[in-house]
Amino acid sequence: MKSTHVSQVIAAPASRVYDFAANPDNLPRWAAGLAQAEVRRDGEDLVAASPMGDVRVRFAPPNDFGVLDHDVTLPSGEVVNNPLRVLDHPDGAEVVFTVRQLAASDDDFARDCAAVARDLEALRELVEG
Repeated sequence: MKSTHVSQVIAAPASRVYDFAANPDNLPRWAAGLAQAEVRRDGEDLVAASPMGDVRVRFAPPNDFGVLDHDVTLPSGEVVNNPLRVLDHPDGAEVVFTVRQLAASDDDFARDCAAVARDLEALRELVEG
């Protein structure tokens, strides 16, 4: 199984990037691969309409370390862990998302990595804009 780290440097303080990305109301604005419409809260979980159907998402608790890891429960019941970090960077912040191939074909894995790159670019545009 391959893993790829997809990253984006954002010209803003890491704390601001973290706060924006951690806000569930902002997910449909930048995380198209996860949320295509308003996210609703169900206890500690978020429920989102995604390209895969409705998914349940549980983020790491709020923290001062920039950790936005999240487990996504797919419609099939499979749980996918997604490591996501907001790090200090000399130019502001760097957001790093680890994409894991799991059972995806090489072509699907490449598409997943490209989709994550688009999402992180959208995050950069929103935070910097």
